[in-house]
Amino acid sequence: MNEINIGKRLAVGIFISLGLVILLVTIFTIGNQRKTFIRSIRLHVLFDNVQGLQPGNNIWLSGMKVGTVRSIDFYGNSQVAVTLDVERKAQPHIRRDSKVRISTDGLVGNKIVVIDGGSDASPIVSNNDSLQTEHIAGTQEMLTTLQASNSNLLEITGNLKTISHRLTEGQGTLGRLINDPDIAEHLRTSIDHLRNATEGSEKMIANLEAFSNRLRQPDGLANRLVTDTTVFTQIKGAVARLDQAAAQVDEFSQSLRTAGARLNDSNSPVGVLLHDEDAASDLQRTLKNLRISSKELSDDLEAVQHNFLLRGFFRKKAKQGQ
Repeated sequence: MNEINIGKRLAVGIFISLGLVILLVTIFTIGNQRKTFIRSIRLHVLFDNVQGLQPGNNIWLSGMKVGTVRSIDFYGNSQVAVTLDVERKAQPHIRRDSKVRISTDGLVGNKIVVIDGGSDASPIVSNNDSLQTEHIAGTQEMLTTLQASNSNLLEITGNLKTISHRLTEGQGTLGRLINDPDIAEHLRTSIDHLRNATEGSEKMIANLEAFSNRLRQPDGLANRLVTDTTVFTQIKGAVARLDQAAAQVDEFSQSLRTAGARLNDSNSPVGVLLHDEDAASDLQRTLKNLRISSKELSDDLEAVQHNFLLRGFFRKKAKQGQ
């Protein structure tokens, strides 16, 4: 009888011991999952909308779980104060200018708090510091924006439909351009003219390039004018001589104008000869008389040469002339 009681007591003791071990293991497991036994710091964040965030939700930093949400309370009129428990090993990686936002663990998972690391120039956070939030549009805001976008898209579609109808009916400049064959033909002609002008421009550019290449030839006149100072000096001298010749021609032209003016003057001797008919007739008679007198004088001299008194003299002169 006593052995049976001892066995029952031993079985009950073993059962209770196993239950305590299981309870302790469960407590430590849950505590490790919730970071209960890990040293942490406390940070505070004010949100306008926590989007269903609850105490116990995880905190992520660079994709790693670094703490849990400790509490969520109302603050002021419409804000929500969220207290975070963050592991101390993550403290060196969080700066005072780090931003905090609410996100989702997976596609349809629980809400989480995401902390961005911040800049290296900012100091590391301390216990009970406050962080700023990074606003990201929620589902409702995205739906509202999508609805507004749909309305704008519907309005744009209506406008495009109206424009398309007007184009089809040939209304407006573009509609006439599409539907009027005369305008299309004029446009095609203008394009052909523009193409011809472009081809002409290309030919002109090619000719200019060829001309420029000829100018750059070492033996060319243009190249010598640019590089050879002797040629330039010679051309400069030639231009100076041309200036002198032009001045002399100008003086000669002035003299001709003066002589012409004198010829037109009826009081001058030449003008009298040119303009006075009586004087011209007298001059002609005088010249005629001179010719007649000259001929008679020649005949007289011929007769004198054959005179027997002077014949010997002229023969002697003729011999001396030979």
